[in-house]
Amino acid sequence: MGGRDVRTGIFKEPRSGRVAVGELGLEGDHVLNESVHGGPDQAVYVYREEACDGWQRELGGLWDDLDARPVHPGGFGENLTVSGLPDESELAVGDRLSVGSVVLEITAPRIPCNVFAARMGDTRFPKRFMAAGRSGFYCRVLQTGTLQVGDDVVLERHTGQRLSVRRFFEDYRRRMDVATLRAYLAQPIDARSRAYLTEQLAKASD
Repeated sequence: MGGRDVRTGIFKEPRSGRVAVGELGLEGDHVLNESVHGGPDQAVYVYREEACDGWQRELGGLWDDLDARPVHPGGFGENLTVSGLPDESELAVGDRLSVGSVVLEITAPRIPCNVFAARMGDTRFPKRFMAAGRSGFYCRVLQTGTLQVGDDVVLERHTGQRLSVRRFFEDYRRRMDVATLRAYLAQPIDARSRAYLTEQLAKASD
């Protein structure tokens, strides 16, 4: 990337059979830059198969080598590719997913980075990703267990005030006022976002 060798865990391969899921994610998964990725609040990254289909349609007329690009299930670095869930405008922080014997809780959208651009082979892809709003989402593991391909995904919606994944994704890099920052911090968001927004609140309150 940019003439440098970069070690990354973004490359994922399909797994067969049951896979154990612990507090830090799926057995066999590796996070190489723990300062910005992974941890208990970003243990599992989930992407919808319908979002992959959307990229296929959108980029089919732009990339003549689409088949060689990783715009397919698993290509976005996700740990789980799921189908049948609502999109990010309807899913919210605090929503829970039961898959196999595992229970996950949504904590944050995925914010694209330079490694993601390199993975896609397009320096402009993070901007496309932001504009499309198909962010996918990180989860913490509330109940460890096992899962496998074909398991049903059961959605339990967070009650009370809802912060959609899409709104979180769109607001993250915007300047938020004190009331909005406090509303975000009242939600079960991930630790990295909480630290960042707490810092922004301190500045906004000065």
